[in-house]
Amino acid sequence: MISGNNIHKAYGAVQVLKGVNIDISKGEVVSIVGPSGSGKSTLLHILGTLDKPDTGAVVMNDTPISALSGRQLAAFRNKNIGFVFQFHHLLPEFSALENVCIPGWLAGRRKKEVTQQAQELLGILGVAHRLENKPNELSGGEQQRVAVARALINQPEIIFADEPTGNLDTTNARDLHQLFFDLRQRLQQTFLIVTHNEELARLSDRTLHMKDGLIV
Repeated sequence: MISGNNIHKAYGAVQVLKGVNIDISKGEVVSIVGPSGSGKSTLLHILGTLDKPDTGAVVMNDTPISALSGRQLAAFRNKNIGFVFQFHHLLPEFSALENVCIPGWLAGRRKKEVTQQAQELLGILGVAHRLENKPNELSGGEQQRVAVARALINQPEIIFADEPTGNLDTTNARDLHQLFFDLRQRLQQTFLIVTHNEELARLSDRTLHMKDGLIV
């Protein structure tokens, strides 16, 4: 479904990725673990089209996405990829419902259709009662659920999650772990997760270990 082949990335004289190969199949929940500085987040950002490799290729469903640029790349990302980050990145001036809808509106979809889907997703994620609340009125766990709904709104092929439970307490972290697997079961959603959380890594279908810019 998505693969990276011989991915290299350097920042100045520092070689961050040193020829990484990775393949993720549809419906998998895969975790990447490793010490800080091992290249986990850099790899996630390259696979998610937020950064480009110096050499190597990223392919999703036969589309060479590492070769796309500009509007073409932005449109592909918005349609096919969802992101969940540690600090949510919700827009503070918009309600939970509006935050979820924004990627759908940017994709040019009909407003009514997107709004209805956003309401359904927020219901699935257990925060239907928070539609009109702004982010500062939500708990950390609720904010992260809104962020997950936002990532799902365009029915992406894959969701990339970078330390998604790093800002949550133990109970909310476990709830989010379960949520990922519920979504895989319900929507056949694919996840690639960078995490230091050993419990989440153990639950995953596969755990990839990174060290010094390589999967070991």
